[in-house]
Amino acid sequence: MKALLQRVSQASVSISGKVVGKISKGLVILVGIANGDNEKDILYLVDKIVNLRIFGDTESKLNLSLLNLKGELLIISQFTLLADTRKGRRPSFINAAPPDQAQGLFNKFLIEIGKTGLTVETGIFQEYMKVEIHNDGPVTIMLDSREKFENCYKNSTTTL
Repeated sequence: MKALLQRVSQASVSISGKVVGKISKGLVILVGIANGDNEKDILYLVDKIVNLRIFGDTESKLNLSLLNLKGELLIISQFTLLADTRKGRRPSFINAAPPDQAQGLFNKFLIEIGKTGLTVETGIFQEYMKVEIHNDGPVTIMLDSREKFENCYKNSTTTL
């Protein structure tokens, strides 16, 4: 599971000209769900996202997390994060989870991140959306749950 985080001063998502989600200071998170992703991926990313210290303190040092700020979240499903562009000129999305599976995991992601008590807004799964982002910094960070688990496996002497 991949999550692209963009620190924002404000953001919104519209469908057919109507705003369906809007936040002030916080994060826009684009979420890509891959084949084989599961609840472990969700829990890892939720914990990482809300605790990642990417907001400035009184000295403008990146010492504060979304939880510290009580920031807001605008979360958008984004299967194109799973694009494979190694061959040819047209991206392949073969690594993206099928829509029914992805929607279920995306909904679980929203539930888990909602348990933090932070304000969560979202678009509509599989709809054409226009996202307006006022990137703050800019600060943009890519998280990939598989990198975390791959590193754990590489450093482990036991097999799973």
